[in-house]
Amino acid sequence: MNWEIVIGLETHAQLSTASKMFSGASTAFGAAPNTQASAVDIALPGVLPVVNKGAVERAIRFGLAVGGEKVINRRSVFARKNYFYPDLPKGYQISQFELPIVKGGEIRILTKVGEKTVRLTRAHLEEDAGKSLHEDFHGMSGIDLNRAGVPLLEIVSEPDMRSAEEAVAYAKALHSLVRWIDICDGNMQEGSFRCDANVSVRRPGEPLGTRCEIKNLTSFRFMERAIEFEAKRQIEILEDGGKIVQETRLYDSDKDETRSLRIKEEAHDYRYFPDPDLLPLEISDKWIDEIKTAMPELPEAKRKKLVDLGVSPAQASLLTSSIQTTSYALSMFADAPKDKVPAFANWISGSLSAKLNDANLDISESRVSADQLRRLADRVEDGTLSGKMAKEVFDAMWVGEGTADDIIEKRGLRQISDVGAIERIVDEVLAANAKQVEDYRAGKEKAFNSLVGQVMKATKGKANPAQVNEILKRKLAG
Repeated sequence: MNWEIVIGLETHAQLSTASKMFSGASTAFGAAPNTQASAVDIALPGVLPVVNKGAVERAIRFGLAVGGEKVINRRSVFARKNYFYPDLPKGYQISQFELPIVKGGEIRILTKVGEKTVRLTRAHLEEDAGKSLHEDFHGMSGIDLNRAGVPLLEIVSEPDMRSAEEAVAYAKALHSLVRWIDICDGNMQEGSFRCDANVSVRRPGEPLGTRCEIKNLTSFRFMERAIEFEAKRQIEILEDGGKIVQETRLYDSDKDETRSLRIKEEAHDYRYFPDPDLLPLEISDKWIDEIKTAMPELPEAKRKKLVDLGVSPAQASLLTSSIQTTSYALSMFADAPKDKVPAFANWISGSLSAKLNDANLDISESRVSADQLRRLADRVEDGTLSGKMAKEVFDAMWVGEGTADDIIEKRGLRQISDVGAIERIVDEVLAANAKQVEDYRAGKEKAFNSLVGQVMKATKGKANPAQVNEILKRKLAG
């Protein structure tokens, strides 16, 4: 009997405010240790926290994106989450517990078997802790409190995912969404977007198993590998007659394994209680309406628009990975015939994406504009260029040699599509390669590919490949 993997994700999205959750200290990344930790952040006697309005606005924006007005609590409460850790200067973290700012909502993901909805339990505001540093301290650890008080939105999913692949698809969709609505920069290397995975296994139809939490997964690749390892580990324990211990685990990417960090705490261990220094957070319908009016059209609506234009659902999902990518795509596809759009989309997800990745550029920084790429794609569709030629032209465009038409003229890259001219060359190749003609007619398919290669060589790669194939087959059949 098979095992079923059950996964829920807890994601910390650092909100893109200039100052911290409860103080005016800077949130800028990369400052010297402990230079951005204010008296409020380190809880000096007599200080009082003040809620960052920008952080609340971003949380409302998220609620509108995942469920609309109905999931936003008009009244939410900040609580103290009590625990001791060296990088937590107050001895508690200000968070939300019983009454979060967002309750419910959903994220839709695309899997191999189709679309799936992942339900959200909640999203709540909280402050980040500091950071423990263990390098270059002669056997000791250092504490950097710059991050203490940075505003976070913790987004908790229901245990709706059933594979590492689904978990990664959810995390990517969430990552795309928080950047789309401009509440988080999504920089995983800098810790702006961090995921913890709760993993358990069970026999299909049985109650949920004991879960283990894998902390601080800083890349989608590591997330997939960590979940797969953890599920396998739990299955092996259960099949050997053992029991799963509820605990927090870390993923070691070098060894590709998870290892125990500590026994998992329950909510009561943190002794939550309402923060006496902060009033309940009251949100008016008027404020929600103002934020809603300023919201961009969401990825799901854009995906439907792209599919209506002729893009496949899978391709549409890729093209809505960021608002800038979608804007580029829609600009390129403007007024294009529906049957041409898939080929145009392949240029963005193929050659352009590869160049952007190699140069570590965002699509908004692309060296080839949407209009320029459209003109190149048109030259392939109208038969001026073969696919190979188009790749050469694109590479030249990327380094600034000019427009597609300029490069075509300068390099003499116009494809030969004249049927008569191609037929003459085919006749010459067939006459000079009687043995391969004989082999093909005897059933050796490889001989045909060799003849195609001879024709392309004779035309210096400029003959239209489709026409070459059609003419060769016709003449060989005669």
